[in-house]
Amino acid sequence: MTHTRTQVGIVGAGPAGLLLSHLLHLRGIESVVLEARSRDYVERRVRAGVLEQRTVDTLVGSGVGQRLLAEGLVHHGIELRFGGAGHRIAFEQLVPGRAITIYGQQEVVKDLIAARLAAGGQVLFDVTDVRLAGLDGGQPAITFSHDGAEHVLDCAFVGGCDGFHGICRDAVPDGVLTFFDREYPFGWLGVLAEVAPSSAELIYSCTDRGFALHSMRSPQLSRFYLQVAPDEDIENWPDERIWAELRARLETVGGWQLAQGPVAEKGVTAMRSFVAEPMRYGRLFLAGDAAHIVPPTGAKGLNLAAFDVTVLTDALAAWFATGDESGLDAYSATCLRRVWRVQHFSWWMTTLLHTFWPVDPYERRLQRSYLDYVCSSTAAATSLAENYVGL
Repeated sequence: MTHTRTQVGIVGAGPAGLLLSHLLHLRGIESVVLEARSRDYVERRVRAGVLEQRTVDTLVGSGVGQRLLAEGLVHHGIELRFGGAGHRIAFEQLVPGRAITIYGQQEVVKDLIAARLAAGGQVLFDVTDVRLAGLDGGQPAITFSHDGAEHVLDCAFVGGCDGFHGICRDAVPDGVLTFFDREYPFGWLGVLAEVAPSSAELIYSCTDRGFALHSMRSPQLSRFYLQVAPDEDIENWPDERIWAELRARLETVGGWQLAQGPVAEKGVTAMRSFVAEPMRYGRLFLAGDAAHIVPPTGAKGLNLAAFDVTVLTDALAAWFATGDESGLDAYSATCLRRVWRVQHFSWWMTTLLHTFWPVDPYERRLQRSYLDYVCSSTAAATSLAENYVGL
């Protein structure tokens, strides 16, 4: 068994773990990142693609934004489509100077991995049998297997950045955390298609057939989502059916047509809201999906993770520099204030735009009334815009 030591052990090489490691490096703090999947898997895994202005500023300001600035698609609005008409929410008028950038999560991961390796950072892939110990004392240890050997990583702190299904949250003793959970009665069928986007901006479409989203990943790749049953079998959705349903839900405005192309990837994801409180146990700090999940309607998952780790970086930097524990003590409360704001916004966007089956005519009328209000009231549209681009 090999023993090594670092200042911060990080479990998970998604955006949260990699960005935490990168930001700590810029503050002179050593870390080791452990990832259960292969490098190829995490660099190809298609997930979120909408970055808030704050997230873009963090990536660019930390020196990993070159490709983001060159290839990211900056958007100054979104379209809400319902009742046979499209309604643009104009960020440039409602929240001047702030926008969103379309840049795939897998591209963020590639940039961060490249930066960590170029700086001599340790990112270990294909790690198995990860176990945490000593979290409630001053000497945490992470035991794991890698390349056929068992290792122990001693560290001062552990960053739990291993997602909703990871091991870090489960390492907290029963009764310490309180869980808040909501499962939605539908999921998203996500489609990546090799076709140029049919719109310059994202389209959120609310129809009696269900919700649909037209998004994109690049000038050559389009990303679509269809509301389906949470346990829908992807085998029931051949490409022809997917395109037919996308046309039915998106081609609701006169003169607008959906461009079609080869489907490169498709899959069904259930939707849920989840929060674990507090986000700290002793020397373990949970960040990103390990601590909270939001439905993707508000495009907040990656952005919340980026906020968590910037707060954690500042707190850890203060502790290593002066022994000041105030930032560490405030970490959970600081992050949770934003988490619950984002939880509400994501829930609101989800309930505003999706069809709940069986359809309740009264609820459907309320939904349409609020959509009309958002698209006719500057105050309501501004609230949507400022939450969407990031508070």
